[in-house]
Amino acid sequence: MMQTVGFLLNPIAGMGGAVGLAGTDGQVAEALRRGAVPHAHDRAVQALSLLRSDDIAWYTAAAPMGEDVLIEAGIDRFTVAYRPDQPTNGADTKAACRAFLDAGVDLVVFCGGDGTARDVLDAVGRSVPVLGIPAGVKMYSAVFAVNPAAAADLIRQAGGIGCRDSEVMDIDEEAYRSGLLSTRLYGYASVPYIPERTQGGKQVFEQQDEERAKDDIAAFMAEIVLPETLYIIGAGSTTARILERLGLSPTLLGVDAVRNGEVVARDADERTLLTLLDEYPQAKIVASPIGAQGFVLGRGNQQISPGVLRKAGLRNLIVVATPGKLAATPLLYVDTGDAALDREVGDTLLVVSGYRMAQRKRVLHPE
Repeated sequence: MMQTVGFLLNPIAGMGGAVGLAGTDGQVAEALRRGAVPHAHDRAVQALSLLRSDDIAWYTAAAPMGEDVLIEAGIDRFTVAYRPDQPTNGADTKAACRAFLDAGVDLVVFCGGDGTARDVLDAVGRSVPVLGIPAGVKMYSAVFAVNPAAAADLIRQAGGIGCRDSEVMDIDEEAYRSGLLSTRLYGYASVPYIPERTQGGKQVFEQQDEERAKDDIAAFMAEIVLPETLYIIGAGSTTARILERLGLSPTLLGVDAVRNGEVVARDADERTLLTLLDEYPQAKIVASPIGAQGFVLGRGNQQISPGVLRKAGLRNLIVVATPGKLAATPLLYVDTGDAALDREVGDTLLVVSGYRMAQRKRVLHPE
């Protein structure tokens, strides 16, 4: 039997990431002012172009909410089930989902971030499975494929694989932009599940042993800091501890740049990092994977873009994580938006996990 899929796109999803806004909800004008470029459309095309030959009946929303993606992906068999006003908003996402349900779809696929996931859940509930193509800034919810290629695989096999109950997380973006990670469980969605294709939800580790481990990692990193070298420090509590050990105040949920014991850029965006790398080509990037999800790059640190990574050199990427986080994170992922660059990371990464201690972890590249 032919599978029927409803597809919608949040055109503005993820625009705040590279320009350092830590989210796009209510920040579209500011993101554009900072030079943000929409990328959700391209992420969706990457996924759906892999399905152009599959026997799927598609339902979508008009123009920028889905129709344009299907056309560019080479899919010509689809029905426009909803026509939004311009510009689109969360109400349009919910209305499109209800139109898909009226059409009797087997699966609702959306391209966006956590905010889009919440709107989809509001409209769909658990009536049919849902799946997210990741295109937001954070994506702490567990309803997303790990990358666009994995999303295509999950869509293709959705009729013949099991589903799991997966968390949709509610993130307070205003608090997030102020450096406070405030999350709550918004609800559960039914999501097609293949191990290593569907991402997990974020876990937060606060045990006493974890705090000691962060101190050990920070002590070691402080010992090996090189003079005249630009250090680009990614988001997270482990990386923040490194800056604190150096006597500096971190941006917990942003990206800071440090050189010779001084912060040269706080909460830097992609453009600032590229400018600094022109001035200081000798550089290191320090990043920590999201707990349990395993994403080293591409979730919550889009400021460290493919351009920044290539200019600094992947050989200068330093990954840090506590043993507790690594124990709950069986695999690492990178999803920068540049598939060729992601593959250049290699099949394993050495992760600093204590004082003069490291673990080698496998990096999975779903194709």
